[in-house]
This record gives sequence, structure tokens and C-alpha cells, in this order.
Amino acid sequence: MEKSKDLKAHRDLIVSSAHLALGSSPALSELEYGSVLFSHAFNRWMVRCMAAAGVPSLSPVEILIIHSVRHRDRPKTLSDLCLVLDIEDTHVANYAVKKLDAAGLVKTGKSGKEKVIQVTDKGLEALTRYSEIRERLLVEATKVSGLSQDDLSSIASHLRALSGYYEQAARSAATL
Repeated sequence: MEKSKDLKAHRDLIVSSAHLALGSSPALSELEYGSVLFSHAFNRWMVRCMAAAGVPSLSPVEILIIHSVRHRDRPKTLSDLCLVLDIEDTHVANYAVKKLDAAGLVKTGKSGKEKVIQVTDKGLEALTRYSEIRERLLVEATKVSGLSQDDLSSIASHLRALSGYYEQAARSAATL
């Protein structure tokens, strides 16, 4: 009787891989599926918001990079960007910077021996439009959800902690 109750509870979960939900942490499977949906929705949002801001055809990585370059209005190095955005393959980030540079959204220069990246005026204009669209379409929608700023901060904190667990598990899995 208890086992059939557990199986029914697992069937009520919203997961993409029911076989993983049969383990000792079915809620983790539910979180993973939610993360997949969130990740795809977030990527789609960034691309469409940037297109609405007048800059179509940027990838999610390119959009994340231009936002990070703009952060605190200080030039960034490629290694800064890779570290902050957790990009393992520097070629991906370098290609994105080259594409943003070619589009006139960032410019590169040198600081000592290091290549630095800065947002251009054209990039700032696009990011300002992006922020305005984000405020109007996304921030307003989240306000009516009932989630407070504290709730959103707590969720973000939990996601950062969980990402650390997944990173450690990935390193361990690589040694098996």
C-alpha cells in the first residue's frame, strides 16, 4: 500500500524523466525540469527583447556578454567575462565579443598586455531600450505574481547554491 502511494505521488510530479523521479529525491527531478523550461524561456526572452530593442540576431551568450561588459561601466577582460558567466570555452566568449564588436555594440582595446572590452554608445542605447522593455513587459508581470523582491532574491540564492552542487557533481562524474 505504501509503495503504491509513493508511485502515485511521483506521478503527480511535473518532470520530464519519470525514471529519475523514482530515486530518493523526486523533487530534484521536478526542479531539473523546471530549470530546463526556465532556461529555454529565459534564452528566448533575451533574444526577443534584444530584437525588440533594435538588435536582432544576437545569441543568448552574446546578450549575456554585452550585459556583463556594461556592468558597473568598467572595461572587462575576456577572462573576467568567462569567470562571471561561467563560460568554460573561452573561444565561445571570444567569438561573441568579435560579433558584438563587428556590430558596433562593444569596442576592444588594450590595458597593458590584456585585451579589454567596453560598451559603445550604440551598445548603451540598445541596452537602455532593452532595460525599458524588460521593465514594461517582464518586471510588471513578476510584480503581479505575488513574489516579493525578497522572494526573488531567495530563489536566486538557492539557484546559485544548487549550481555549485551540480558543478561539484559534474567534476566528480568526470572522474568515474
